[in-house]
This record gives sequence, C-alpha cells and structure tokens, in this order.
Amino acid sequence: LAAWGGFFSPLSANIYFPALTDLAREYNVSSTLMNLTLTSYMIFQGLAPTIFGDIADMAGRRPAYIIGFIIYIGANIGLALQNSYAALFVLRCVQSTGSSATIALGNGVVADVATSSERGTWMGYVTSGPMIAPAIAPIIGGLLSEFLGWRAIFWFLVIMAGVYMVPLLVVFPETGRNVVGNGRIPPQKFNMSLLSYLKVRKTAKAYGDDELSRAVSRDEQQALARQRKLRIPNPLGTLKVIAQKDAGLLLFYNSVVYTAFYTVISSAPYLFEEIYGFNDLQVGLAFIPFGVGAMIAPMTAGKLMDWNYRRLAKKCGLHIDKKRGDDLKDFPLEKARLYVAIPMLVIGTLVTLCYGWILHVEPSLAAPLVMHFFLGLCLTGAFNCMSVMLVDYYPLSPATATAANNLVRCFMGAGGTALITMMIDAMGRGWCFTFIAGAIAVFSPIILVLIRWGPKWRDERRLKMEAHANGSG
Repeated sequence: LAAWGGFFSPLSANIYFPALTDLAREYNVSSTLMNLTLTSYMIFQGLAPTIFGDIADMAGRRPAYIIGFIIYIGANIGLALQNSYAALFVLRCVQSTGSSATIALGNGVVADVATSSERGTWMGYVTSGPMIAPAIAPIIGGLLSEFLGWRAIFWFLVIMAGVYMVPLLVVFPETGRNVVGNGRIPPQKFNMSLLSYLKVRKTAKAYGDDELSRAVSRDEQQALARQRKLRIPNPLGTLKVIAQKDAGLLLFYNSVVYTAFYTVISSAPYLFEEIYGFNDLQVGLAFIPFGVGAMIAPMTAGKLMDWNYRRLAKKCGLHIDKKRGDDLKDFPLEKARLYVAIPMLVIGTLVTLCYGWILHVEPSLAAPLVMHFFLGLCLTGAFNCMSVMLVDYYPLSPATATAANNLVRCFMGAGGTALITMMIDAMGRGWCFTFIAGAIAVFSPIILVLIRWGPKWRDERRLKMEAHANGSG
C-alpha cells in the first residue's frame, strides 16, 4: 500500500505530459507557459512534504495519508471541470500538495519496519510504485487524451484515488514509532484501520481491559503519549536537515541529478513532436523505455546496496541483527550505499551527453528510446541509493528527512523545467544536454567527499543528539 500510495505523485506528473500540446492549443498559450504548470507542480511537490512529513513524524503515517488524499481528490475534480489556464495553474498546485507527500510517507514506513541491513531492498519495494508510474502514466495519459479528451485524465485520477482510499481506511496499519513503538502499542482510536479497531475490540472483549492494559508497558505508553501531543506542523524542521554538512551536500548533489533527469522527460513531448511529428498517444508510448528502466532501477539498486552492506559488515566483523538493528557507530554506511551509486552516475552522465547529440542529428526513433531506457535505469538507481543514505542519516525522522530531499530537488527541478525549452532554443539540443551532463560531472566529487568525511560528520551529529537527549532528560 505504501508503494501504491507513492505511485500517485509521479503518476499525476507524468500522465499529464502527452496532453501538454493540446492544452497549450486550447488555452492559446506558449509551451513555456505550459511548462510553468510543471514548474508550479514541482515547487509544491517540494513544499508540501515539509508539512506532511512533520505531521507524519509527530502524529503518525495514517493521518498524513488521509488528509493528503482528501486534498488530492478535490483538486482532481476541480481540474476536470476548470476552463482557464489560471485555474489549471492553481489547481495543479493543489493537486501536487495532496499527492506529493506520499513518497516521503512511504520512506517513513520503511524506516519504521526495516533495519539498516534490509533497508535497501525495502526501499526498492516502496519506491517501485513511484518508479512504475513513468512507465505507464504517459501511455494512460496518451490514450485518455487521444480518445476521450484531456479532462478524462483527471477523472481517471479521481477514480484511482477513491479506490486507494478503501484499503487505506480498512487495512493499512499505523507504523509510526512515535505512535505504536515497535508495534506492540495500539494507536489512538481515530488512527486505527478498521481491521486494527476490530482486532483491539475483540481482544478487549475476550481478555478484559485489565489484561489488555498489561499486554503493553505502561511506561512506554506514557512516553509515546507525550510525543503524540499535537502541535502546528513545523516545516522549518526540514531546514535543519539541509543545514547539516553531510545531508546538505547529499541533498544538493541529488538535486542536480534529479534536475537532469526531469529536464529530459519534461522536454521529450515537445522534442518528439518537433522531430517525429508525434500525436498524444505516440508521445505516451515513447515513454515506455524510460519507464521500464526506471521500474527496474529501485529493485536492482536495493539488492546491490544490501549485498554491499553484508560484504562490508563481514569485512568489519559486524554481526547483522535483523530484529533489533545494527550498531552503526563505526560502520561505513556511506560506502555501503554510495559505492553502488557511482557506476550508475558515470553511465547516466555519459548517456545524457550522448542523448543531446543524438537528438541534434535526428536519427531513427530507436536511438533516443535506447538512451531513455539507460537514463531511467541509471539516474533512478542513483536517486534510490542517495535516498536510502538520507534515511540512514535520520532513521528517527525519515519522513522529515525525505521531505527535505523533496524540497531541494523539486525546487531545482522546477527551475530546470522552466528553463529547458529556452535553453534548447538558445543553445541547441546537443550543447544543452552537454551542459546538463557537465553539471552532473562537475559536482560528482561530492560523493567522494561524503565517503571520506561523512562518517565523521554523522558521528558528530549522533553525539550532539545524545547530549541533547541526556540534557532534556
């Protein structure tokens, strides 16, 4: 369900691509103005999780999911009914606000239920939803736009979100450690799924309230109750993550790579229509190789990270405890995660460079589609490695950490999306993507800096947090 929930944010972004040219013609606006609807979506994709991530780490995962999907369904109904560019622009912001927190929430669920030794594979499972979306969303969008009109895209999203809400309300359990501890402590009644509520009620009837109370530690209940005190969500918590040396560098570099990734897919509809004369459906089908590569990447990167973790653990003499987690104080986590990212980044950078010059000479369609596959595979795999590393930095507040990731990368990606068509017009296709590949290469030494000094910075933060906890205790 966490993977399915994370499906909606990239689904809403990518399903929209094949209809961009139709919408530009209907509202009589330029492609640059239509790209601003992508830019605004990404800005709110970065802002919204800073609030929802804090809600999730404070009150639990389920309330954040439910509030987000209520907003999302309302925005899609509005988008299906609107008749102006201004309404489209504003409602895309609201749509992004409702859906964009789901990826951060999914990463939070992984941190709740998985130890460091298994986190790579679990992150692969949860991010499989967001990565499947680029494979199928443009196809769905192309079919709906071509045969039913662009409004059908948003009605489809309303139906999809409504269907998702059923299992979310009925079976999805609360996993937040601040709410349920290690799973032994029942959440508040309003925060229970229907199945969890019926189970607790059945247990209370069978054994009596006293027996149920003794099943959990009173001290743990009281401690978690203090942490569950609701307050106004504080988006500034994400800025504290960005201010850290290791997390800040990782977030910046991840954002550079993400911007390169998004400039490729956001410019593809215009480039393919210009070069090959594609209609909406053909543009959607052209995204299949990119989406397939992106779909394979999370599981591939996840398995490789877990293998590398076990290899380094054996080398360091660390016993892996899958139940209680491992003592990572002296473990080279940066090597376990980022060694896997390096070859993917090298290949992804070279493919980005080649992609621009392939488009420059306008060859057969096969060439750019092959480049799309490798871009989806390598850049998405690198994202996954860096996202797992970020969760490892902040295992107790993973949703907030992931929200910081979304904030930085979406802001930079929004800038790239707004500028890409103007850059292509001014520089030409080849030199434009050469510039983008060069930006990735120039900042790549950040990975080596993190491998070299990251363990020291991580240990300094751990000591500060321990000192703060002891002082407040």
